Order: sequence, then structure tokens, then C-alpha cells
Amino acid sequence: MTTLIPTAPTRLLQLAHVRNPGMPLDLDWVASVQANTSAIERRAGSLGGRRSVKKDYQAAWLCKAISVIDLTTLAGDDTPGRVQRLCAKARQPVRAETLRALGMEGLTTGAVCVYHDMVETAVRALEGTHIPVAAVSTGFPAGLSPFRLRIAEIGESVAAGAREIDIVISRRHVLTGNWQALYDETAEMRAACGEAHVKAILATGELGTLRNVARASLVCMMAGADFIKTSTGKEGVNATLPV
Repeated sequence: MTTLIPTAPTRLLQLAHVRNPGMPLDLDWVASVQANTSAIERRAGSLGGRRSVKKDYQAAWLCKAISVIDLTTLAGDDTPGRVQRLCAKARQPVRAETLRALGMEGLTTGAVCVYHDMVETAVRALEGTHIPVAAVSTGFPAGLSPFRLRIAEIGESVAAGAREIDIVISRRHVLTGNWQALYDETAEMRAACGEAHVKAILATGELGTLRNVARASLVCMMAGADFIKTSTGKEGVNATLPV
């Protein structure tokens, strides 16, 4: 991943993310988490009317947004050629002359995300760059395959060169309030990732309430998730401003 410091002149700093070591599950903390839905929705509704940044700061934040994108293809008709073109876009997401004018040479996307079968293709296409390959795993998008197979899938993707693994949580653990099961599942998946970073996909559109989203987020972070992510993109409702 890259971090853009919006100063003059603007600079890109490559910063290694320290792994989240996790912590013991604190059920009292989880139970104390609440979400004021009406207040959250009012705040989200006000965002569109706020002033946006302008000029150099606008350019800096647009570059920042590019630098944290997981450029993704997760289609049933993916081919090596499509993945190679995606990787070329990740290497050069903006025209070279535009980046030179901004002093932003070397800007790339944050990662390229693919299904397991395309991990090796993406790794080869990104050789010589810092761009990691992320693989969706653990029975993406439903996460309902046998647990031993989900763990094995993580191992296969890491062995193929994936440096980030997108796991999907079992929504039923959230919907039934079984936070211990969610913690144990996420911690075991995190362990299976080895040195690869873990992105826990919450599938927020299927969790019922914002309180559930908040509690699931906390539990996944306690279990060692390096990132949490709203959705697979395959649910009926995906990322929303209140979430």
C-alpha cells in the first residue's frame, strides 16, 4: 500500500504495514458497542453538502484514493489476458504526463485482487513492482464451504504468491450473536495466512443492523484482521455511507 502526504511538493512514501497481532476476545467490550442508527444516518446524509477540497489538495486526495484501490476482477469469464491488462492498469493507473505534472511519478493502485486461479498470472504480471496480489478466499462470496476447505484455500493462495487474503466471515455467527465462534473462525483464518495480510469481508448488507456491523468489526479486529471491508460486491446491498 502507499501513503500520500499532501504537502508541496507532494511525495509518495512506501510504508510497510505492521501486522495486527490480535488480542483476546473481550465479550464485555463487544456487548458494550452500540450504534445510534438515526444519528448515523443523519450524519451520512449531511456528507453530500459538505465543501470538498480544492486545487492541489483535491489532486492529492484523488491520488491518495488511487493508491489504496484494490483493482479487482472477480468474474466467471476471467482470462489470463484480462488479468494481465488489469495488472498493466495497476502499474500505470494515470497517464504518465499527468503524473509528471503532479510530481507523482510511480503512483500505482494499492493491490490487484483476483480469484485463486488467477493469482500466479497476476504475480507474474506484477513482477518488479511493490503491488501485492490479493486473493478472495474461504468460499467467497458466501463463505459456506466446509471450514477445512476454506483453510486449505487460504494456504493454496498464499503458496501461489498472494500477499493479501480476503476472507469472508460466516454471517450466521453475527446474526445469532455467537461472537466466540466468529472470533475463533477469524483467528484460525488469520493464522493460515502466515505472513500475508488479512482483509475480513463483513458482508454488511446481510448483517441486519449497524450495531451488528460495529460488533462484527470489533471482533474481527480482535482476532487479528489487518483490514476490515464492507462487502463482497455480490450481496444485494453492499457499501453504504452509514456503514
